[in-house]
Amino acid sequence: MATRTVHAVCSHDCPDSCAVLVTVDELSGKATRVAGDPSHPVTRGFLCGKVAKYLDRVYSPDRLLYPMRRRKGVAKGPVQQSELEKVFERISWDDALNEIAARLKNISDEHGPESILPYSYAGTIGQLGYGSMDRRFFHRLGASQLDRTICSTTGGAAFNAVYGMKMGPAPEDFAHAKLIIAWGANIHGNNVHLWPFIEEARRNGAKLIVIDPYKTRTAALADWHITIHPGTDAALALAMMHVILRDGMQNDAYIAANTHGFAQLAEHVRSYTPEFAAAATGISAADIEKLARMYMAAKPAAIRMNYGIQRSENGGASARAVAMLPLLTGAWMHRGGGVQLSTSGAFPFNSKALQMPELMLASPLGRNARVINMSSLGGVLTEENNPPVKALFVYNSNPAAIAPNQSAVLRGMARADLFTVVHEQFLTDTADYADILLPAPSFLEVKDVQGAYGHYFVQISQPAIAPLGESQPNWWLFGQLAQRMGFPEACFRDTADELIDAALKISAPAFAGITRERLEREQRVSVAAMGADALPTFHAPTESRYGTNASEKFPLEMLARKADNWMNSTFANIPTHQTMEGRHLGPDLGLLEMHADDATPRGIRDGDTVEVWNSRGSLTLRAHVNGSVQPGVVATRMGWNKLAADGKGVNALTSERLNDLAGGPTFYSTLVEARRLS
Repeated sequence: MATRTVHAVCSHDCPDSCAVLVTVDELSGKATRVAGDPSHPVTRGFLCGKVAKYLDRVYSPDRLLYPMRRRKGVAKGPVQQSELEKVFERISWDDALNEIAARLKNISDEHGPESILPYSYAGTIGQLGYGSMDRRFFHRLGASQLDRTICSTTGGAAFNAVYGMKMGPAPEDFAHAKLIIAWGANIHGNNVHLWPFIEEARRNGAKLIVIDPYKTRTAALADWHITIHPGTDAALALAMMHVILRDGMQNDAYIAANTHGFAQLAEHVRSYTPEFAAAATGISAADIEKLARMYMAAKPAAIRMNYGIQRSENGGASARAVAMLPLLTGAWMHRGGGVQLSTSGAFPFNSKALQMPELMLASPLGRNARVINMSSLGGVLTEENNPPVKALFVYNSNPAAIAPNQSAVLRGMARADLFTVVHEQFLTDTADYADILLPAPSFLEVKDVQGAYGHYFVQISQPAIAPLGESQPNWWLFGQLAQRMGFPEACFRDTADELIDAALKISAPAFAGITRERLEREQRVSVAAMGADALPTFHAPTESRYGTNASEKFPLEMLARKADNWMNSTFANIPTHQTMEGRHLGPDLGLLEMHADDATPRGIRDGDTVEVWNSRGSLTLRAHVNGSVQPGVVATRMGWNKLAADGKGVNALTSERLNDLAGGPTFYSTLVEARRLS
């Protein structure tokens, strides 16, 4: 069998941005194998369990392959795969595009263009797929602009507040560390290509400490797992600073040469004693002292901080406080030392040229459009707004499953007067509510250029196979829509190559000499490297055991966890990935992980059917009394609503309360109660 090998890049929302070698059968044009590129210094020849089975997703019989329209008279709501053709009828791309353009024009004329809301995130992190022609289209239309806060905004703002950029040790440099702290980071589950470098460091004598309220895969493999109460990371980091400064362990020369504001910080942390932090975090004062001394003594010491740390009300302060620790110790002086949240600051793609925000001035508004926080979607769709949202265009996201305050989101999406377009690969929970459903390609079917937020290589991804069915990338979709809307600007006719050229047309020194032509030859190039308290301050999250919303009615703190074998809700419907996650196929009771100290007084045993609820909603789950959580904390995993026996997902219990920096969501500041169902 004659085959060829194509170099692609995994565009799913993961720091690793793996180089993927795709084997394609020349005769059929079908991909027969995906593998990690052994020549890539971080991918190093292997893929995560999710992407290793990626062809199961690409060639799934459940792929959406053609444009479809909701049949007349069929109400919006959950749809099983077997019901697809009863709910939707197949139409042509021409019919779909013409209908969307006509409906958007009518809505804009009647209610104003800001009554149209795009909703997208990082279903793909390639530059073209994430934000290019789509932004041009909605800018020119005058639609409401989306503040994309759902994942990383708070942590990014926190890191920028401390360092002015999002950079950190290269993953390869972690091999030189003598102490590694995984702080809110499940490396083995969702940053697996960092793991070999950590193991190399451990073979050379390094210790791995995991700070996490949940016993993750990484925590189970650590030298020391420190279980912390949710939302209290700022208290721990500030107490570590207290110990370091109290005992004179700081690096004064480094601080004097490289920091500002040290005197104020030193005074600020005087009150954050280990005893204070112990009461807040559930970690003993002795262990806090031990952790601070271990961190100070290790040279170099590396912290891998991930975005879980920011998803509570005090998340911005927590991320800022942890980011400051290497500045006290001078950890940055040593190769392998410092803190990594994201390396995305190393990739100054020309987003302005790709997205063209100046097009808003040519819209019917003649000004910048209003901005809507994506973490507040439920309220936006169900409460009075001026103007009200009358059209929702969803791509690269599944808000019916991933947005907080799920009950409000679903009520809003079920509105008969809301025109909804969904560009997707599968019949997701959000696709259930579409008026027009459009087929999207996988990363094997498109060309794109991509950086990373876990390493320092910019890469080009080549299409390995032809798009399945009539799938089309979103940059093509929005260019076509713009032309049907009558937008005269030539930018809406740009090709993929022209968009890539625009993304790379920058004067930043790190990108000097990086062109599309060079990337196509070499495949990758290494690149060199606010409404908050003046200093990070610990405040107990409102919805926590110590917060103002704490009550006997809802005494348990709930972690709305991400599954190990899918990304947010992506991969949740693929049978092989469900099996890896330990789920049964089809609708099933999800798990509520509990500690025996909480289960026993409630008469709950392992395997019991339980209800977990708060004032926002309830879920029916199966108790798993397994020791993965500490007393006072329960956990359950995100997935598709329709794959749950009760048709609801974890975000039925979360709120739209925003955190302390950059308007991020507070998924991990949620109180609930649980009981056994007979």
